Amino acid sequence: MDIELPDDIKALRSSIRDFCEKKVKAQARDWDRTEQFPMQVVKELGGMGVMGIRVGEEFGGAGMGSLAVAVAVEEVARYDGSLALTVASHNGLGTSHIRVFGNDAQKKKYLPKLATGESLGAWGLTEPGSGSDAAGMRTTAVRKGDGWLLNGAKMFITQGTVGDVFVILAVTDASRKQKGVTAFILEKGLKGFSQRSIHGKLGMRSSDTAELLMENVEVPASAQLGEVNMGFINTLAILDGGRITIGALSVGLGRGAIEESIRYAKERTAFGQPIGEFQALRWMLADMQTELDAAQLLVWRAAAIADAGRPYSREASMAKLFASEAATRACNKAVQIHGGYGYTREFPVERYLRDAKLCEIGEGTSEIQRSIIARELLKN
Repeated sequence: MDIELPDDIKALRSSIRDFCEKKVKAQARDWDRTEQFPMQVVKELGGMGVMGIRVGEEFGGAGMGSLAVAVAVEEVARYDGSLALTVASHNGLGTSHIRVFGNDAQKKKYLPKLATGESLGAWGLTEPGSGSDAAGMRTTAVRKGDGWLLNGAKMFITQGTVGDVFVILAVTDASRKQKGVTAFILEKGLKGFSQRSIHGKLGMRSSDTAELLMENVEVPASAQLGEVNMGFINTLAILDGGRITIGALSVGLGRGAIEESIRYAKERTAFGQPIGEFQALRWMLADMQTELDAAQLLVWRAAAIADAGRPYSREASMAKLFASEAATRACNKAVQIHGGYGYTREFPVERYLRDAKLCEIGEGTSEIQRSIIARELLKN
């Protein structure tokens, strides 16, 4: 198996690394402390092509694949998990739903600005009373003339207040449960459509998170995204891609944790020698690196299968499950290696640990991933 990255992806990774060293590394802690969304930096990433990696060149994107997105997200996450989540969700959720299931007019209207980061995308599936249980969705869309009338609420939506283009899932046939869901494109500023910021999160604090409220929001027929009642079926495909990016984000956070730990282990002394000379700490580093290497391979495998056009649900869930839990373990060990300093904001490992926890929850919890993996094994 060839695990060498293509030259174009290597170049992308190198440019992101250089950018993050200059524009992200020194500011990530303050963004986290103040819960500040780094809009200017996001726009600059858009100018580099990072916000439109999967979008076709005909719409101003880079026209690259899932592996390129995974590598990009991992590299950003090494410096800032919140910023990486913005890159991951923008590329993998709202933008991808339009890219994959939109009609020609929708693609021409929205993808060019999404590809450059001029517009930011958001994706609304989770609700106050339903997350993994899509059958519990309460947001509705009913026919009104030639268009639709939407009512309901979405919760924990990434880019919820800074986004410009929203893909919203709504029930159009309640008798069919999750098979009666349709997707719609909403634009910020529509009458009856509002956003409420969510603050006080444990981690990913500078990633924008919001509740979306829809009160008699009227949209034209052209806002319907994909076929009627096919929204959740299409969503499953979008979630598979999103799980690859969350796996990559996890690997990036774990990488940051181990790199900071290695640096600290060489500099910090105890009992007359660097703490990196102690066997207990060395074994912690060895376990961290081994698990992260395995996680990266799982992520890259899932991305490669996706890019080959083959089904990859099981592989995406395996990558997301293992990488997210490996990242949490690695970040926890990193705090332990740093001792008391690891429990303060003086070192970034405490932020990595807080950020990593989301990876076990977002895009389907670890429990949901295990259910998917088992279902696929029994089915095949």
